Amino acid sequence: MIKKDLDLARNWHKLLRQLEQQIGTRPKDMNAVLFLIGVQELGQGTRTFSKEQKQDLMHIAICKVLSLSGFYRLEGLDEEGWPHWKLVKKLPHFDLLEQEKLLKMHVIEYFEGMFDDKETL
Repeated sequence: MIKKDLDLARNWHKLLRQLEQQIGTRPKDMNAVLFLIGVQELGQGTRTFSKEQKQDLMHIAICKVLSLSGFYRLEGLDEEGWPHWKLVKKLPHFDLLEQEKLLKMHVIEYFEGMFDDKETL
């Protein structure tokens, strides 16, 4: 278990470094990374978002990365082009640390292959 945690930590820090190279600033935490994923998934480019829209973007990101394990399914887009997701498989009950690990694993998987450096994260 310790080796898995160390590997996850290494891969997470590697991802943060790669994101820093791509966007010019290092994301400070999971929320910042989720925000980036949400903006990417929205597909409307960068712009100023309201506080509520930022929360919606993070929700989009969580649904997207957890869809990689079949927890969510994209239902479609609303009239403004925002994606809507449906929970299709019950999420396991985890404490906060385990939730963060699950998200980190899925975020890393989401970004695999997106960078010029094709090393595995």
